Amino acid sequence: MSANESQASPRPAQPTATSDAVKDSAFLRACRREPVPHTPVWFMRQAGRSLPEYRKVREGIPMLESCMRPELVTEITLQPVRRHGVDAAIYFSDIVVPLKAIGIDLDIKPGVGPVVERPIRTRADLAQLRDLTPEDVSYVTEAIGLLTAELGSTPLIGFAGAPFTLASYLVEGGPSRTYENAKAIMYGDPELWSDLLDRLADITAAFLKVQIEAGASAVQLFDSWAGALAPADYRRSVLPASAKVFEAVAGYGVPRIHFGVGTGELLKPMSEAGADVVGVDWRVPLDEAVRRVGPGKALQGNLDPTVLFAGTEAVETKTREVLDAAAGLEGHIFNLGHGVMPSTNPDALTRLVEYVHTQTVR
Repeated sequence: MSANESQASPRPAQPTATSDAVKDSAFLRACRREPVPHTPVWFMRQAGRSLPEYRKVREGIPMLESCMRPELVTEITLQPVRRHGVDAAIYFSDIVVPLKAIGIDLDIKPGVGPVVERPIRTRADLAQLRDLTPEDVSYVTEAIGLLTAELGSTPLIGFAGAPFTLASYLVEGGPSRTYENAKAIMYGDPELWSDLLDRLADITAAFLKVQIEAGASAVQLFDSWAGALAPADYRRSVLPASAKVFEAVAGYGVPRIHFGVGTGELLKPMSEAGADVVGVDWRVPLDEAVRRVGPGKALQGNLDPTVLFAGTEAVETKTREVLDAAAGLEGHIFNLGHGVMPSTNPDALTRLVEYVHTQTVR
C-alpha cells in the first residue's frame, strides 16, 4: 500500500484504555493545564547511561538490539521510576528504531551515534522509505503492554524523532555539526526535501500510533537538531511535516509534547505545529518562553543539565530560578533543558525530584 493510499483510508483513532489514576496523575494534569498537587518531574534520558543498573543490564548488548527486547526495554524504562520517583516514565528506545524497522541499513556506533550505510540524497533513494506497519515493531507493542501492567498510576510517555532530525541522519549518513548535505537538499531541491520529510512524517506518525494504541498516555516528538535552522526555513521546510505528525495522532486525545535543542528562536513556530506542551531548553527562561509560545500551551523544562555537577546548593538555587520563572504558567512540567548526561550522579537526580516536589506542593 502506498503512503497516499494509507492516508486516504486511515485506521480510525481509538481512545487508549488509560486508567483513571493515570489520567489524574500530576504529569497528565499539567499537560492539560489543570491544577496539580505538585509540579511533576521527569527527565529526558532518565533511563540510560547515568544509572549503574542500566549499564549492568545492557552489558554486551548492542543499543538497537536492546530496543527490540521487550523485557529488557521494560526493565530499563522502570529503573528511573524506581530510583528517582519521577512522575512519568519514558519508553526506552532510540529515534532511529522505526528506520531500522523498515529496513534502513544503519547501526548505532558506540561513541559516534547512528550511522547510515546508504545515505538518502537522490529521489531514487526515497525508495528505501517504505510504510511502517505495527508488525514491524511488534516488540514495541509487547513492551508497552508489560510496562503499563507494572507502572500502575505512573504515565508512560511514548516518543519518536521528528522528520527533520531523522532526515538529517539519513542524508548526512550520521551525526553532523553543519548539516551541509541536508541543507543542500533543503535549499537546492525543495521538492525532494518536502517529499522526504513527508514520508518520514508518515513513518513517525505510524510509530507513535503503535505506542499510543499499546498504552502510552502521552507522546513526545524530539526535533533534536531543529535549532540549526533559521525561523523562516523552519516554517517553510520543516513545520509542515511536524504538523502532519501531530495531526495524525490528534484523535487519540493523549497529550503531545514537542521538544528541540537550541530552539529559542523557534519556540513560536514550534508551538504552532500542534503540540499541547512545548519543551524549552535551558537557554530561554520560562517566563520569556511563555511570551514567545503564546497562550494555550503547557511548558516543559528547563534546568541546564550541567548544573547537576555543581553540588546540592547550586542545584537548588538554579532549580528555584526555574520554578520562580514558571510560577505564572498554566501548566509546567519540570525537566532538564536537554537529556541527562552520562556521567551525572544518579543521587543528584533523586534529590532534585524530591526538591521540586517539596518546593511545589500545593
